[in-house]
Amino acid sequence: MTFDPNELIRVLDRHQVRYVLIGGLAASLHGADYVTGDLDITPEATRDNLQRLSAALGDLRARIRVEGEPDGLPFDHDARSLGGADVWNLVTRAGDLDISFVPSGTQGYEDLVRGAVTITIHGTEVVVASLADVVRSKEAAGRDKDRAALPMLRRLLEELNG
Repeated sequence: MTFDPNELIRVLDRHQVRYVLIGGLAASLHGADYVTGDLDITPEATRDNLQRLSAALGDLRARIRVEGEPDGLPFDHDARSLGGADVWNLVTRAGDLDISFVPSGTQGYEDLVRGAVTITIHGTEVVVASLADVVRSKEAAGRDKDRAALPMLRRLLEELNG
């Protein structure tokens, strides 16, 4: 599956999904030299928004990402079922999409949206987590790939805060 973050963003926008872009792509949009192969989001967890997210996932032909199953596993979803899990790791027709309702080190959408910035990507306005929040989440997650990226992200944050 080819990763097309622009298509993922367009579909989420077309369905009027409210979310904060987090993770590696958020770091890249702040100027980090960070390569990522997926789109990470934290959606607003209201029933209406989750229903719009479910419609977007249908449009993207989302399936649950599972090791050894390159096309993923089918799943039925609606607002209630999407909100019933903390994390969804999905494969879509436009590449991998990870949904985290409460990323490590944060309190979720309301926490992240407060410090977020809006960036226009190919004509679509996207709410992007602040670099400080990306760093905070990666510090809390403590995964090897996050620990490896943190020195570069901290340097960039210091430069931006000047």
